[in-house]
Amino acid sequence: MARKIDNRIVVLGLGRFGGSLAMELMRQGWEVLGVDATPRVVQSFADKLTHVVVADTTDEEALRQLGVPEMVHAVVGIGTEREASILTAALLSDFGIPNIWAKAVSRQHGTILQRVGVHHVVLPEHEMGERVAHLVTGRILNFIEFEDDYALVKTLAPEPVVDQSLADSALRSRYHVTVVSIKRPGEDFSYATPGTAVYRGDVLIVAGKTRDVERFANLT
Repeated sequence: MARKIDNRIVVLGLGRFGGSLAMELMRQGWEVLGVDATPRVVQSFADKLTHVVVADTTDEEALRQLGVPEMVHAVVGIGTEREASILTAALLSDFGIPNIWAKAVSRQHGTILQRVGVHHVVLPEHEMGERVAHLVTGRILNFIEFEDDYALVKTLAPEPVVDQSLADSALRSRYHVTVVSIKRPGEDFSYATPGTAVYRGDVLIVAGKTRDVERFANLT
């Protein structure tokens, strides 16, 4: 039988991470099956998710009865109970689910999850700590890091580029970054072009290698 329904997802473990993720997916229009071993937790989501069930996420037969093997997307939100997290992830991998995400509480935990077949590992505490480290100085207003040491930052226009067009400031050759978007006080963000002028107080969205965008933001 062909796999079906791209907008269905199962979230196993409805703690702080899994629960908030499930709620956001509902807001985005997904059909969410929530599974947790604690009746009290399941009851709290009874009217909030498409379906919510009390079940042991490490029980293969229970997951089969819920139709989990037919899902295309799955999230393991279990964090502190590492054995349950790993066993649940291994079952999802055995089912052949093509898009498995899982929360990890440490890099070692994340490595094990990847070895049992998880496609995407999330380390919320580590990633939030790294992100906040970029924000506490006040020079970077927002920071998103991707794979391969690539990042987007939101920052105020630094003095060396003020009162110049992007072409004249030669950002790519001097700082190895690209301004993607620009926002003037009281206005919305707009796409940046080589002819876009930068003024004091403008907010820039800048893309490039992590060290390069950090260095550029530190010019402010």
